[in-house]
Amino acid sequence: MTDESAIPTNQAAVISKNGLWTNNVALVQLLGLCPLLAVTGTVINGLGLGIATLITLVLSNSIVSLIRPWLKSEIRIPIFVLIIASIVTTIELTMNAWFHELYLVLGIFIPLIVTNCSIIARAEAFASKNNLFDSAVDGFMMGLGFTLVLVVLGGMREMIGLGTLFANAQLMFGSIGESMTLTFSENYPGFLLAVLPPGAFIGLGLLIALKNVIDKRQSTTQTVDSQGTKPVTAG
Repeated sequence: MTDESAIPTNQAAVISKNGLWTNNVALVQLLGLCPLLAVTGTVINGLGLGIATLITLVLSNSIVSLIRPWLKSEIRIPIFVLIIASIVTTIELTMNAWFHELYLVLGIFIPLIVTNCSIIARAEAFASKNNLFDSAVDGFMMGLGFTLVLVVLGGMREMIGLGTLFANAQLMFGSIGESMTLTFSENYPGFLLAVLPPGAFIGLGLLIALKNVIDKRQSTTQTVDSQGTKPVTAG
């Protein structure tokens, strides 16, 4: 895991890369896997939970950063939990009022955002030690990285398992979403394994493996570039 104290707090690009790739919540830290594996049967389900988690990360990081000068170390964790729980409750009530059908689909996994280790980890490891802007950027990028994994995994499982993409988009986008569904084959019988829990584990494993392959190739390329090429001299 990346050492947070080594990250320059004035470099938004470094923080962004850390959240999206280097220290991605799902692919590197392997946190929040329960909701990630449970709701990613479709793109829309993953997107809905991802946005809720992203908002929670941004708001909790920002609030913790603002109040950190007055927080005593003995009570900081209970305060962090209280802040996160308040934000998640507000999001849950808002989704219930404005996106009721999506709220019913996501079910218990909305209030369970409170128990997502990545959120309290960002509050403790980053927001409690950095300024408001950097903390907000960190929360946004960590949330965006998590959301992208949710969407990509949901897309993989939906295409393989159901033969569609953006099914039930109306749950999030209203009547406009009814025309967003892409059907790849009218006679596609479906692949049940992809939409069952084992399909989620297999899909996540493939994404982690792909990231590791990319990281290894980049590391090899950088090593070769740093060594350079030896000049050839005529004998």
